[in-house]
Amino acid sequence: MQLDSSISFPVLGIAAWSGTGKTTLLEQLLPRLRAKDIKVAVIKHAHHRFDVDRPGKDSYKLRSAGATPILVASSQRLALMQETPGGDEPDLNQLLAMMTVHAPDLVLVEGFKAWPLAKLVLYRNGIGDAEILCSHGVEAVALDGPSPVELPASTVQLALNDADAIAHWIIEWMAGQRLYDVSSTDR
Repeated sequence: MQLDSSISFPVLGIAAWSGTGKTTLLEQLLPRLRAKDIKVAVIKHAHHRFDVDRPGKDSYKLRSAGATPILVASSQRLALMQETPGGDEPDLNQLLAMMTVHAPDLVLVEGFKAWPLAKLVLYRNGIGDAEILCSHGVEAVALDGPSPVELPASTVQLALNDADAIAHWIIEWMAGQRLYDVSSTDR
């Protein structure tokens, strides 16, 4: 398992135990990054069965009848749905390839902890094992207090509740990836 070297945009994993506040933080980060003219795509891994469609809708009926994939589009949004019964876990490279057509400046990946990609790890005391702070690819950690484990000196430490500082770190991290020109953003 390795990221495809042809990906032309930075990819940053957001890793944390369930209940830490990944989605809450992303909800705060996305408008801040957008305000800097950074187009951010998000890939979220779901560990459970989920459905974005509803019984009774035409798209649900067509998908149930065997359409795979089905693309539903309007002037406001589109949704691509594909059944993957009995399939393996999603391949992150395939998902990133699907993002290429949208030309994002950055892709944030929630989940896919085992993939070897740069990560911002969130940690809230009392939720999950602190060893996540030392997992492969950790570039920065956002904590709600002192780190419960010793971190390498190269690991950036941020306050979990300081979305402005985390957004600033992400922009600086992107600049270091040499795939994105942050000189065009209003800083």
